[in-house]
Amino acid sequence: MSDSPWKSRGPKGPPRGDRPVHREPRPTREVREQRPVHREEAPSEEHQHAREHRDSELRLYGVNAVKAAFHRRPESLRKLYLVQDRIPQLQPMLRWCVAHRVGYRVVEDEGDLRRLTGSEHHEGVVADMLREPQQTLATWLQHLHAGPACALWLDGVGNPHNVGAILRSAAHFGVSAILLPKHSNLALSGAAARVAEGGAEAVPFVRLGREDNSLAQLRGAGFALAATVVRDGKTLFEAALPQRLVYVIGAEGEGMSSSLAELCDLRVSIPGSGKVESLNVAAATAVLLAEWARRT
Repeated sequence: MSDSPWKSRGPKGPPRGDRPVHREPRPTREVREQRPVHREEAPSEEHQHAREHRDSELRLYGVNAVKAAFHRRPESLRKLYLVQDRIPQLQPMLRWCVAHRVGYRVVEDEGDLRRLTGSEHHEGVVADMLREPQQTLATWLQHLHAGPACALWLDGVGNPHNVGAILRSAAHFGVSAILLPKHSNLALSGAAARVAEGGAEAVPFVRLGREDNSLAQLRGAGFALAATVVRDGKTLFEAALPQRLVYVIGAEGEGMSSSLAELCDLRVSIPGSGKVESLNVAAATAVLLAEWARRT
């Protein structure tokens, strides 16, 4: 085909299969028909996060986020959009698309990807993936390995950039799960996955049940719960941190609920100079995890 984007790449390009890919001046008709996005009102990342929570699919973007999701669960890929410059880097995905009849589109204008994601930080690739179901606490505990383990209970954290940074730190330090309260609206968003740089695929989201039951289940599995507080807690670097530990992390601004803090087994604070009240929730989480990992 004379206008194929693979023509100039010779034998190293992905196989064409029986699904031709057309290069048009602005190949956006198919994109707009699938997910209408008005040019005048590109959705914010927060709006995108809310919309994705209602959908069975998750729109991922950013090279590391997309590659990590595809590497772990390629069968979940439903649609791929990319710019010409990303073709060499994403050839395994393109070959998968051809072999499994998954639609993909090479776009010439990065503005199309910006409109699809509501973000300037798409890095030239967007993938629609099926969402992974969240595990129940009982299922997660049943399959959890023996020995040291750390989990994060997110009590109200909601900003997708903070969630993404927390996921990245959690993956780096080998956290076993992100625990979400029963009525939490938090779900993985494209913005959070991009910030996590692949970490979102390494740490599962686990949905808790009733608070009292969840606490009992965790303690029955050998976990202690540590409330992370700005003040009036044991200094993190002096506190006795159990090898099986759940850090309870409060929301941005207001922190964790006092009633939940009272139910925890210990309270820890990160000491500082006092020139600022506290660390950002994502930065604080990284410090907490680093100290736990140092001792295990």
